Amino acid sequence: MAATAPIVEMEDISIEFPGVKALQDVNFRLFPGEVHTLMGENGAGKSTLIKALTGVYSIDSGTISVSGSPINFSGTAEAQNAGISTVYQEVNLCDNLTIGENVMLGHEVRGPFGINWRKTHEAAHDALVKLGLGALDPQQQLSSISLALQQLVAISRAMVSDSKVLILDEPTSSLDAHEVEGLFTVIRHLRDQGVAILFVSHFLDQVYAISDRLTVLRNGEFVGEYLTADLTRAQLISKMIGKDFDALASLGSNRGRADHSSSAAFYSATNLGRKGSIEPVDIEVHPGEVVGLAGLLGSGRTELGRLMYGADRPDSGEVTIGGKRSDVHTPVAGLARKIAFSTENRRDEGIIGDLTVRENLILAVQARRGWARPLSRREQSALCAKYLTELNVRPADPERPIKNLSGGNQQKVLLGRWLATNPELLILDEPTRGIDIGAKAEIQETIATLAEDGMAVVFISSELEEVVRLSERIVVLKDHRKIGEIMNGPDITAETVVDVIAAEGTSE
Repeated sequence: MAATAPIVEMEDISIEFPGVKALQDVNFRLFPGEVHTLMGENGAGKSTLIKALTGVYSIDSGTISVSGSPINFSGTAEAQNAGISTVYQEVNLCDNLTIGENVMLGHEVRGPFGINWRKTHEAAHDALVKLGLGALDPQQQLSSISLALQQLVAISRAMVSDSKVLILDEPTSSLDAHEVEGLFTVIRHLRDQGVAILFVSHFLDQVYAISDRLTVLRNGEFVGEYLTADLTRAQLISKMIGKDFDALASLGSNRGRADHSSSAAFYSATNLGRKGSIEPVDIEVHPGEVVGLAGLLGSGRTELGRLMYGADRPDSGEVTIGGKRSDVHTPVAGLARKIAFSTENRRDEGIIGDLTVRENLILAVQARRGWARPLSRREQSALCAKYLTELNVRPADPERPIKNLSGGNQQKVLLGRWLATNPELLILDEPTRGIDIGAKAEIQETIATLAEDGMAVVFISSELEEVVRLSERIVVLKDHRKIGEIMNGPDITAETVVDVIAAEGTSE
């Protein structure tokens, strides 16, 4: 699997930013001919370590060696010249150019009169063939191919310069299972050619499918290096989060036992619907109850959540909130009636990246109060102190731009934004998507605690196990309509929900 000498060796690496120790005495080794996955929660130091290796960040102490020689890159260009290439989650290619032009960008074949485009595209074809991608036409427009194929084009581009180290940062986050397997075929091909591959992913199944070796970081510190085959999933998760996995697995195990039907519902809707969005549905949520919305992609989960909050205007239905007939046709009306809604699209509809953590956290409270009555700085500081602490946001710096936080910590700030409005109904749409296992566990634990304290919660997730774990009652949707409702209990599993979805519409 691996040669005896590492091609990359990082020893006792420490990096400190103002008020934050990002890395402290971290060790990392990468061998030729292996896939090595860097594991840890968001904020554990994975990205910082990669940026130290590639010259984006200077290290405060420690040593970095490549092929046995000490190095101190002052930028990414020096790292690339040394044979280290990085392909990021957001593919950094040019849609308006051809596949071949993207592959050869910066390495075009030149002749006496400038770039020789015919030979450049021939060289691009040769590069694609080396990765088993000979079926791609180098003269085809990049924008005409799928994101998965664009990822492979980005890897081809990285390998044009005969890179010895390839860093893949969350390359599968937007790919389906078939596309992931295609990517893994290319990764294995490169590994077998002796390329050292550093792989970063939150998907444990993928990590175990592709990795030869793991390095685990936690809170900026080195936990250990392990052969993947020697570490079970439960052991890996425990090392990542510093908690016993059995305790996490039991999270919500006591949920699904309470029956709230005897109490008055906080929110009740009859025939709530919107043409072209979701067919009329009946739904109610009681104080202290978690109602899960389950269904496949496109089932109508998000559409129902948006109607309940008023983000979309319903064109049918009658809504009762707190025992009173209410019209919730706008987000302002939803907030006024103590309903909060956290969107699934954290990046585009949730955070405002250029604003600080403080400015993001107070947005909903300020919107409800009205912009003519701005919150005082003391009120803002008090809200930040409360929710950054309660939700374990790291770093707990209210003046840091939120775009500089990890995805899990951004999600915690969004959750704090809505909790600051003191809602009685909290609608969470995919609150744990795209975040690491530690942040996911913390958010799930927070949801369980909120319900125990009497808050009504609607929980939307594409992970059925998560829905079953947290919900007392599960509303099942399919093809933009409600097809069933499940009262949770000890015998209910994700397969139970799948059976309801599969059975609906079949002939008796």
